[in-house]
Amino acid sequence: MPEEMNDKEQWIIDLIRKNPYVSQQELAEILGLSRPSIANIISGLIKKGNILGRAYILNESQQVICIGGANIDRKFHIKEKAQLGTSNPIYATQNAGGVARNIAENLGRLGMDVSLISTSGADKDWSVIEDSSSLYMNLETVTPFPEKSTGSYTAVLDATGELIIALADMEVYEAITPDLLRKHDVLLSRSKCIIVDLNCPKEAIQFLCSFAYSHDLPIVLIPVSSPKMNRLPDNLDGVTWLITNRDESETYFQMEIKDEEDWKNAVGKWLALGIANVVITNGKQGSMIGNKKEGIFHVPPIEVDEVIDVTGAGDAFSSAVIYSWLEGKSLIEIANTGSMNASKTLQSSYTVRQDLSAEQLQKDMEELS
Repeated sequence: MPEEMNDKEQWIIDLIRKNPYVSQQELAEILGLSRPSIANIISGLIKKGNILGRAYILNESQQVICIGGANIDRKFHIKEKAQLGTSNPIYATQNAGGVARNIAENLGRLGMDVSLISTSGADKDWSVIEDSSSLYMNLETVTPFPEKSTGSYTAVLDATGELIIALADMEVYEAITPDLLRKHDVLLSRSKCIIVDLNCPKEAIQFLCSFAYSHDLPIVLIPVSSPKMNRLPDNLDGVTWLITNRDESETYFQMEIKDEEDWKNAVGKWLALGIANVVITNGKQGSMIGNKKEGIFHVPPIEVDEVIDVTGAGDAFSSAVIYSWLEGKSLIEIANTGSMNASKTLQSSYTVRQDLSAEQLQKDMEELS
């Protein structure tokens, strides 16, 4: 039985009843509210059972679904030599971050239709993320938990930019459970591609891999750090892409990648587990990419004269790999596109480069050739 509604909720219900295809922006203009406020009210009505879904879901184009972290990235830059046990003069920066969110913004800027499935607090941090993300992705699929804090990553850097300590509060993502994901089964079943990062609990990742396999959907797994490699599903057969780095692969296979042969062998080990396509990045050494059909190739990096900020470069690489794969490119083209987007992001002070578009990425690739 649906719950009782307040006045704003009743107004929205009345307007939707008159026009089931009304957009959130139209509702916002009629009621004099912001579009994010309308999105929150509609999300609440869906949870209460007053709205069963969007009338126009059948008419929407296939979406790319990104699932995982959407957090605030804070950096505290110590101006002089760091001293423990006392106050250090700093300057601070803050951006929207999170692997799944960063990938969603990259893909949104590249013109793809993207939805983000994540969890958040009902706090100011989420408002900051929402304001900087809503142009590039659908956020109606983010579930707020008022008793929890929005995810955050806080880094303390010395005067040279080296990390002193980092603090990660990712507890809110433990609420990305199979039950929560089942609420989005219609959206997931009609998706173009599912991308999931390892901020999600292992049981959620295993559920998504099984779901993708049973619905014949492509699924991309994005590790976020070596300690979270134990969240990979026990069975990787049927995974479409794994985009990982050297450290994460070394951790998973308990091996050391000392040279190019080890690196190539590590890609082969992943492919032998049933993953269709694999990339292992290795910083300034470039990437190793492969599948069973085309083989395994080393792709050199794109040289960068000046690195402004490394934040988001890995997510830029992953995004461009996914984008160019969906565009039907060859493995070497895919790896080169990933390297290009990463190199341009390294030269930007933003987590997601502000000039990114499908046209700009095409121009970047033309310069490379």
